[in-house]
Amino acid sequence: MDLYEYQARTLLEKENISVPAARYARSSHEVAQAVDEIGLPCVIKGQVKTGHRGQAGGVLLAKTKDEAILASEKILPMTIHGHKVNGVLVTEAKNILHEYYVSISLDRTSRDYDVLATVHGGTEVEEIAHNHPEDVRRLHIGPLEDFNLEAATKMAAEIGFYHADVDQAAEILLKMWKVFKETDATLVEINPLAKIGNPTDESSKALCALDAKISLDNNAAFRHPEWSEFTDSQNADPLEVRAQQHGLHYVRLDGQVGVIGNGAGLVMSSLDAVAGAGEGNPAMKPANFLDIGGGASAAVMAESLDIVASDPHVASILINVYGGLTSCKTVAEGILSAIESNGLSKPLVVRFDGNEAAEGLRLLADAKNPHIHVNDTMEEAAANAVAIAREVSTTSGSTTGRH
Repeated sequence: MDLYEYQARTLLEKENISVPAARYARSSHEVAQAVDEIGLPCVIKGQVKTGHRGQAGGVLLAKTKDEAILASEKILPMTIHGHKVNGVLVTEAKNILHEYYVSISLDRTSRDYDVLATVHGGTEVEEIAHNHPEDVRRLHIGPLEDFNLEAATKMAAEIGFYHADVDQAAEILLKMWKVFKETDATLVEINPLAKIGNPTDESSKALCALDAKISLDNNAAFRHPEWSEFTDSQNADPLEVRAQQHGLHYVRLDGQVGVIGNGAGLVMSSLDAVAGAGEGNPAMKPANFLDIGGGASAAVMAESLDIVASDPHVASILINVYGGLTSCKTVAEGILSAIESNGLSKPLVVRFDGNEAAEGLRLLADAKNPHIHVNDTMEEAAANAVAIAREVSTTSGSTTGRH
């Protein structure tokens, strides 16, 4: 779960990490009230769960109240890189002396945690690593290890905080680590962490988190009831919400081939197979990720199929099941139930293997439904699903995905 900046700030504030005064606003009227509280100059920042919003015109400086109102009226209707702006954050403008980048993230490749920092803040970390690899400092923390004051102080000193208080920087790193652990985050990023203040007054200088990005691990939601406040009902995908209500792992993508499987690894392989089969045609890509999990019932399969079929962009559906805990016969019963109950007519391409595969295939064959197609291997099934989707799209006059 990615948080908006205004939400991420609240988690930093709880650990007493310094942030500029700010107010979240959903209208120009609320922006005017925020300016009265915060003062001028201020920065109007569009709230979206994506980067490069500044380059897109989603972050504007305002020196007067009228400028702040006009900036909000420009930003609020925007869609930035496919993300609809969900309000604006009105923040006090700070006098920036230098910008740094610091983050703590889960590294699935090395199976540990990464503390990463550099003196080149304000830009994307990929760009920093590419242009200034010599200035990037990285510390790996094992899953059973801890990040302590000694390690934080050493890292703060190595980063090269220009005229910044190394002890203060170390303290911020430790507080970020606490946020990371206690919120079950996969990423806690401050960019920029800025040195602010009056250049001629040393006592005024301090480090301040001007922007923050935090991602939370959805698998830990059961122990964080407080996450309900982060629910984005305005921009939530209705099919993803429906799937979540049924305990299904569903992510909507932008292709035309629906994908259903059991087990995240198998579903990911199925997505790769579909993408490979549709190479050369940008629309012939996976339309979704849906994992029915192990031991899925016929009812779960029927609900899953109905969710995927409800996406109007889906032209065909690939069902790839390897029976272990899951019975292929039960999955077949769910497929037939969905067809009977919901009048499903979208083409289905099925590949079964493992537990009761023969029985499941026999049920499908006995149904004699012209919309059900069977293949022996994942690659064959993926290619068939793509070919059918292409044919359906050509017949309907649509060869593109979402717009």
